[in-house]
Amino acid sequence: MTAGRPDDGTGEPTPLIWERPEPPRRPAPSPLSRDRIVHAAVELADADGLEAVSLRKVAAALDAGPMRLYRYLSTKEELLDLMVDAVYAEIPAPGPAAGDWRDALRSFARDTRRAALRHEWFADLLGGRPHLGPHALAHLEAALATVHGAPGFDDIDAVLPAVYSVQAYLIGAIRQEIAELRAERTTGMNESQWQAATGPYLERMLATGRYPTLAKAVRDATHPDPDTAFDAGLDHVLNGIAARSPEK
Repeated sequence: MTAGRPDDGTGEPTPLIWERPEPPRRPAPSPLSRDRIVHAAVELADADGLEAVSLRKVAAALDAGPMRLYRYLSTKEELLDLMVDAVYAEIPAPGPAAGDWRDALRSFARDTRRAALRHEWFADLLGGRPHLGPHALAHLEAALATVHGAPGFDDIDAVLPAVYSVQAYLIGAIRQEIAELRAERTTGMNESQWQAATGPYLERMLATGRYPTLAKAVRDATHPDPDTAFDAGLDHVLNGIAARSPEK
């Protein structure tokens, strides 16, 4: 989330990008709009990560001069804000809890994970201060409203830690999964190949007897696929929140 920039004339902060109107269109060989700019930036980030996104590169992708983009946004940080909100627009918002609020949050978490796997750079911009784009705010509102009023969640002070706990799990799980995907591309080894390469060392370390619980986890645990592992961890979080509720 970026703050408004000071106005050179008055010293007052200018409105955030969400409150600034779209500039009027002008005849040009390559027409611009915020939507076109964001779409081009998302395509660059999907292909080569956030490091591939700059106002100059986006302008080149649109066959436009970089200075033309400054009519639509002021900084790269504003562009990143717009890109994040474009991804939120792809994610279905949590619906009303027909039976169990856990079902709504579970669906939202799964949909967010799928969006992050389509746009890996999205994980790099999660966490920290809340995103303030209209689609991001709509998702937060829906998530809070899904829990608020459910048995044991009449108090908003009970709702906030419940929703934020799910968000914290979601962000951590997404970042870990995407870090593994990036490691595969960087090293050229998938998880099985990496395990085969590091296995002899790990076995020697486990044979020392200093890591008995880790040894049991390595040798006896199920090690499910990413989808199953994500759902299992999410269920632990949701069930733990429900267990702490005064009314279950």
